[in-house]
Amino acid sequence: VIPDAAWTPEQFAGLSAGVSAETQLPRQLAARGWQVLVPMILSRQTELSASPHVRTTAQPHREFIYRQAFQVGRHVIGYEVQKMLAAMDIFTAANAREKKALPLAIAGVSEGGLLALYTAALDERVERTMVSGYFQAREGLWQEPIYRNVWGLLSEFGDAELAGMIAPRALTIEACSVPEMGAPMLMGGAPNRGPTPGRIVTAPLASVRSEFERARKIFDQLKAGDRLQWVANASGEQPAGTGGNALVAFAGKLEKAGADAVVVKPVAVPAGQEMPNEPRARERRQFMEMQGHAQDLARLSNKVREAKWAKADKSSPEKWAATVEPLRDWAYDQFIGRLPKSTMPLNPRTRLVTDAPWLKGHEGAFDTYQVVLDVYEDVIASGILLLPKGMKPGEKRPVVVTQHGLEGVPEDTIVGPAADGFRYYKAFSAELCKRGFIVYAPQNPYRGGDQFRTLQRKSNGLKRSLYSYIIPQHERTLEWLSSLPNVDANRIAFYGLSYGGKTAVRVPPFVKGYALSICAGDFNEWIKKITTVEDRPSYMFTGEYEIFEWNMAHVANYAELANLMTPRPFMVERGHDDGVAFDEWVAWEFAKVYRHYNKMGLGNRAEIEYFDGPHTINGQATYRFLHRHLNWPEKK
Repeated sequence: VIPDAAWTPEQFAGLSAGVSAETQLPRQLAARGWQVLVPMILSRQTELSASPHVRTTAQPHREFIYRQAFQVGRHVIGYEVQKMLAAMDIFTAANAREKKALPLAIAGVSEGGLLALYTAALDERVERTMVSGYFQAREGLWQEPIYRNVWGLLSEFGDAELAGMIAPRALTIEACSVPEMGAPMLMGGAPNRGPTPGRIVTAPLASVRSEFERARKIFDQLKAGDRLQWVANASGEQPAGTGGNALVAFAGKLEKAGADAVVVKPVAVPAGQEMPNEPRARERRQFMEMQGHAQDLARLSNKVREAKWAKADKSSPEKWAATVEPLRDWAYDQFIGRLPKSTMPLNPRTRLVTDAPWLKGHEGAFDTYQVVLDVYEDVIASGILLLPKGMKPGEKRPVVVTQHGLEGVPEDTIVGPAADGFRYYKAFSAELCKRGFIVYAPQNPYRGGDQFRTLQRKSNGLKRSLYSYIIPQHERTLEWLSSLPNVDANRIAFYGLSYGGKTAVRVPPFVKGYALSICAGDFNEWIKKITTVEDRPSYMFTGEYEIFEWNMAHVANYAELANLMTPRPFMVERGHDDGVAFDEWVAWEFAKVYRHYNKMGLGNRAEIEYFDGPHTINGQATYRFLHRHLNWPEKK
């Protein structure tokens, strides 16, 4: 019998204060003669979600484990379901030892109901299941706590389909109130350390009923409709187990089946007295076990990647090209998520811009156009096109696509030298255009705080990510650029800073229309950056909750993604004082890229520039790299 994350086993069993008597399902079941095990699950407390080497956070324990586990293809739900399966093993072994066939059942409230549903769906030894205060339509998953976020869940399962995996075994659904949790505000009160917005509220009866009816159809198809029970009071507002209706539906049937139950008398404990094995110490042990496991997987994940990527022949560029495509497709599908290829008309809309304030200081240097293209119905690609003055009719020039960072807009990469609020970009779009390149600065959707982060949340349940949309946007953008009369379609480069650098290793490797890619202010030993609980640059301690990508540790780190550019050139721009990472992390990961290129005789196509500066465009070696590989002369 699994408690909600707000309760300790002692509280749920009535051995200490905190849970009303009518909700103490373990005590009630024991009184009916059932042997009961009440497991500990991680709480929503925050004191363990910290590091003595870094700082504290306001993340619940469940989220702190979720973050590091998600990146290595594990989940706090998965860890705890395995604990429930281990509990089943205990009872199965007891049955075998005592030569009895006692029935096994599982029940849970709220977070415990989630675990009961998943466990029973996976383990056919469970003869009867009760899900209390959790079962409902799940399309609002993105509004729930992020530690319930399961990659690809909604593309295959709602709660009804999980219930269908339990059929024809018995299942009781109880509509009742649960301990509620409000949605915290991102960055609110604790800058850059806040928990992910998400809330738990008592499910509306209509939502529970509609999902129950979908489950009933599955049970009816298996001629097991009488084994699916619905229990609710008139309002659905009372706590789990009130009045014993759910308990009767859950346990009574098994008793009537003639089960030889083990009688266990509840231990009398004075009110308010804790049992041995203090809950906080027990939770700490379980938390550290899960964290240790996730950290070990992250540390050893390179072994898994090496074995997988060894399937591509690295002996020559030709053999690499002939053998790497299945891995490219696999990486795309595994942690980015692929949408169908866009086939609708581009329908380009352009508008000449002449007097915008962000063009001040660049007067007369280039022509500027705002651009909008269609990608899917209600999905567009947009950006700003800069055309150098003096291009001759029929002249074909190279293009540089310049990508802004987090919360940016294309104008940030162009804005004149007087606007030092955008000094990190150093007007690199404008500078490159003045050097004679055609420049296109696209708008990527990582803007608007929770608005874009919840887009990632909504997409994860469909086995998609932000880059599921960004990649098609760039494909359509290249399609349009290639159609322009002055563009050489074979010489289109990508150059991005910060989140734009993140894009530089997630778009050009999968969009072959890019002739080269430059990653500025982002290249990393990415798996370590995402998962480590020992180093300050880690995303484990920040508010960017959308940054985590399912099982990426076992699919591709930045070296593997950069290697997908082969034989196209790839470059990293790195400031010594850039807080995104340590130089050592960057050097470690780039060394793998350079070795890969060099072993194939392409060492001059992989380059890194270190400079004495912060998180910024440096615009020295990268500009020379663009001129050289795009075959465009530098002005003396």
